[in-house]
Amino acid sequence: MVLGELGSALAGALRKLGEHTVVDEEVMDACLKEVTKALLQADVNVQYVVAMKKNIVKSVNINELAAGLNARKLLEKAVFHELCRMLDGGEVVEAKPKFTPKKGQPNIVMFVGLQGCGKTTTCTKYAYHYQKKGFKPALVCADTFRAGAFDQLKQNATKARIPFYGSYTETDPAKIAADGVERFKAEKNDLIIVDTSGRHKQEDSLFEEMRQVAEAVQPDMTIFVMDSSIGQAAQDQARAFKATVDVGSVIITKLDGHAKGGGAISAVAATQSPIIFIGTGEHIDEFEPFDTKPFVSRLLGLGDWTGFIDKIQDVIPQDQQPELLDKLAQGHFTMRILYEQFANIQKMGPMSAVMSMIPGFGGENMPQGQEKQSQAKIKRMMCLMDSMTDEELDSTSLKILQDPKRMERIGRGAG
Repeated sequence: MVLGELGSALAGALRKLGEHTVVDEEVMDACLKEVTKALLQADVNVQYVVAMKKNIVKSVNINELAAGLNARKLLEKAVFHELCRMLDGGEVVEAKPKFTPKKGQPNIVMFVGLQGCGKTTTCTKYAYHYQKKGFKPALVCADTFRAGAFDQLKQNATKARIPFYGSYTETDPAKIAADGVERFKAEKNDLIIVDTSGRHKQEDSLFEEMRQVAEAVQPDMTIFVMDSSIGQAAQDQARAFKATVDVGSVIITKLDGHAKGGGAISAVAATQSPIIFIGTGEHIDEFEPFDTKPFVSRLLGLGDWTGFIDKIQDVIPQDQQPELLDKLAQGHFTMRILYEQFANIQKMGPMSAVMSMIPGFGGENMPQGQEKQSQAKIKRMMCLMDSMTDEELDSTSLKILQDPKRMERIGRGAG
C-alpha cells in the first residue's frame, strides 16, 4: 500500500482507542503521541504536526464533553479532519478544479520536472490511465537532453500500445514538440502528452527550454512530476517551478519505496498546487488518482468504497455486467467465466492496494511474499484453462473435467 508504514502506524494508534472502555485525557494523549510520531517519521513538517495536534485537542475537549457523546468517534473524526486539512494545504479560499481532459477535442498536456523523477514513465502511466477510459492518447518525446530518452518512451509506449513521436536527429525540442502535436491533431488523437527534458537541478536553461516548448505547443495543462524521496524539500522545488512556468497540477512518484512520501505530499499541498495522481510502483498500472478524503480514509484503515467500485467498473465493462449477473443468478458458472474473472482481478493491479480499499482490511493483511504467491497461483490456473477446449470451458458440469484422460491432456498442454 502507498505509505504503508505511515498507514499502519496511524491505523494502529486509532485501533488502540477501542481497547479502552473510557477514553480520558491520558488515553487521548497517548493516541496523539503515536499519531504525531508516525507523521514525523514520514518526514512531515514539524510545524504542521504541532498545529494539527493543537487543533485536535481544541476540537475534542475530553473534560467538557456532554454525557452520551462517543469520545473515541469524535477523536477519530478530528484526526481524519485535520489530516485532510493538512493535505489540502490548510483552508483553501477557493478550491481550484482539477483538470480533466475532454473527449472529442485535442487536449495537450506538457510534463515538466527534474531529471530522474520518473517523468517519462509517468507520461506513459498517465496516457494508459486515460486510454482505459476511452481516450485516444499519444506521446511526444521533446527530451533531446538525456541520451536514451526517446528509446525509453518508445519502449513504454509500444508496451502500452500508444502511438508516439520523436526524432533521433532533430535537436530543437520546441520543433519536435510542435511537429508531434500537429501530427497527432491530424490523426484525431484527443490526448497529446508532451514529455520535456529534465536537469539535475533547477537551471535557467531548463526553465528557458520549458518556456519555448510551452510557446510552441500551447498546452492546456502543465503537470509537474516530483520524486517523493526528497521529502520536505519538495515544497521549495514546487514553488520554484510554479513561479517560472504555469504549473497547474502535480504528480508525486515513487511513493512505494520511500519513507518521506508523507513529507512530500504535505509540502506540495502547502504550495496550493493540486496533486492529481500518485505513482505507487514501477508497473504501468501502479498509478492512482489522488483525492484527499479517500486517501486519508485508506491511510487510517477505514477503506475507500468509491475507489473500489471505480476499480471494478474499470475492469468490467458496463455492457458485460448485467449479462454476468444474469448467468450467475441462473446458476451458470463455467470455466470461461472463472477465467474472465481471474483476468479482471489481474487488471485491478496489486491485491494489497485493492484490499486497502475495503474497510477493516489493509496492505499489512497481505504480506509481500503472500501476494506474489497468490498471483502465481492465479497465473498457473489460467495457464491450465488455456489448454482446455471450448467444450470444457463452456460446460456447467464439473464431471467432464474429472475424466483422467482429459486431466492428463490439460496438464501436458499447460506444461
